Amino acid sequence: MTALLQADRPDFSGSEVGEPELFEQTVPRTLVHRAAISEVLLTGVRPCEGDKLRIGAQWSRGHSYYGAVAGRWHDPMLFAEAIRQAGLLIAHEVLAIPLGFSFLTETMSFGITEDGVQLGRGPAHVVLDVALRDVVRRGSTVSAFAYDVVAHRDGRRVGSGSVTAKCLNPSVYRRLRGDYTSATPSRSLPAAIRPELVGRTCEFDVVLAAESRDGARALRADPDHPVLFDHPVDHLPGMVLMEAARQAALDALRCPEGLLVACDAEFRKYVEFDSPCLISTSERESAGPGRQALSVAFRQGGTAVADCRVTVSAGSER
Repeated sequence: MTALLQADRPDFSGSEVGEPELFEQTVPRTLVHRAAISEVLLTGVRPCEGDKLRIGAQWSRGHSYYGAVAGRWHDPMLFAEAIRQAGLLIAHEVLAIPLGFSFLTETMSFGITEDGVQLGRGPAHVVLDVALRDVVRRGSTVSAFAYDVVAHRDGRRVGSGSVTAKCLNPSVYRRLRGDYTSATPSRSLPAAIRPELVGRTCEFDVVLAAESRDGARALRADPDHPVLFDHPVDHLPGMVLMEAARQAALDALRCPEGLLVACDAEFRKYVEFDSPCLISTSERESAGPGRQALSVAFRQGGTAVADCRVTVSAGSER
């Protein structure tokens, strides 16, 4: 190694407490159902006792969509996405569910502390301890499972989450979805609510319509968005719904720089592309000092398709 290269070698000592080998490289993108390598958050995996895994995740300070909140915090939606990716990794690596199967998330929840998403001088290295439970098999094939996640950063517990999901082989999925398997999103979008009202800086990143009818706004999502639609899908992804819930809460609370510290989501039906999905919010409730909570309801064709319970922190004084 030349003196020049030696001088330019970065020093990451101390940035990953305990197991730096978990943060050397991303896991294969196919195992977490991402097309773009840049959207893979998981960086390593180590089996533990039983059906448990320890997984590394890295949160960038400058993600193209889930960027810094109020210049102070990593976006907690990075935690949500890491939880989602962890489930897919476990499905393929532990449960031996083949690639090509489809996954239906029924419930997803997470909570995180403000300290847990505090911006530092480098990316955040987060250890996810993941435990499988409630695995359902039909013959030799897994048809449903659930898992719990506990997150540690710098040796401190900072958050937790859980997911329940079903998995379908390709033929069952085609029968279930019927003609919707070839559905594509419309590129004709309603005007967006002003970005600055929902913690965004450009209309491209806004998933709420400007017009409100009877207290509800339509969900809007640009199919050309490289993060929200990382790869072709036949329905609106759950992460888009959770982002819409976050934006709806920030608008309703009049707190555009608020920090999403908890979200409990239930996905009841597929949200289709062929009719408007309307989003409404409940009255706010106190969730502790500096925190407000409310429920966000999603309806399509007069039917409830999803619900999210959202908690937002205004943040402590700088």
